[in-house]
Amino acid sequence: MKKFLLLLSAVISSATLSFAQSPVRGKVACCYPTATQRFAMLASDKKFVMSHPKPKAIQFQSSIGKAITYTATDGKAAYAYELKAKKPTNNYVLVIHEYFGLNDYIKKESETLYNELGDVNIIALDLYDGKSTSDRAEAAKLMQAVKEDRAQAIIKGAIAYAGPKARIATIGWCFGGGWSLQSALLAGKQAIACVMYYGMPEQDVAKLKTLNCDVLGNFGNKDQWINPKVVSGFEANMKTAGKNLTAYEYDANHAFANPSGEAYNSDAAKTANARTLAFLKAKIK
Repeated sequence: MKKFLLLLSAVISSATLSFAQSPVRGKVACCYPTATQRFAMLASDKKFVMSHPKPKAIQFQSSIGKAITYTATDGKAAYAYELKAKKPTNNYVLVIHEYFGLNDYIKKESETLYNELGDVNIIALDLYDGKSTSDRAEAAKLMQAVKEDRAQAIIKGAIAYAGPKARIATIGWCFGGGWSLQSALLAGKQAIACVMYYGMPEQDVAKLKTLNCDVLGNFGNKDQWINPKVVSGFEANMKTAGKNLTAYEYDANHAFANPSGEAYNSDAAKTANARTLAFLKAKIK
């Protein structure tokens, strides 16, 4: 009898674990991790960590960008990198960094966006609270240490910093790709565009129904994590929510757009960048 009870307990525990780990299209099961939490959990996968080799060193010094501190909605200080438009404008782009944090590469990309888009303010957010690294194992720890409520407070603080009249577009890569979509959701009616590069999509259709903007997604069909099945599920959920998603899949791996990494694919990156700029320019106008 005791052996039977132990076996029954094991079966129930296994079934419960399987339920918690299995995605439910269009719904979020009780106790099932959120989209951003699921992506952070990938940092426990050695294969995922190894897919982010040490980035090439980039030294970048800007004459127009500057570090800023503002108050997050939890009352604590938040940090960002800002490039202000030459003339006052309500157009803003929130940039969310990837795996390694708000480093010189992200600052350089932010300035490139600033120059290519024109008539826009750029705020590159720091969801790692002042920390960045070039070590992939350390980056995994930083990504896992991000608390969802703190990240949301940082984002909402940036939206408040931009002001109630701000028209907000978002863009992010990898870790920041998922948070780009979450930022657009948090921006509510102020959101005008969202760009995701190989980030974890939101699965909750109820949340997606609150989205106020179109989404452009750039994904790699060789990505083992944000793979074609994940992208297909995202497309289905966005369709169910009645929202517009344009998803492009490139013959490339995860992190294909980062020239400082070994997975960089110049052809895919150039095509994705051209599509991203055309999308953002149309929405900002």
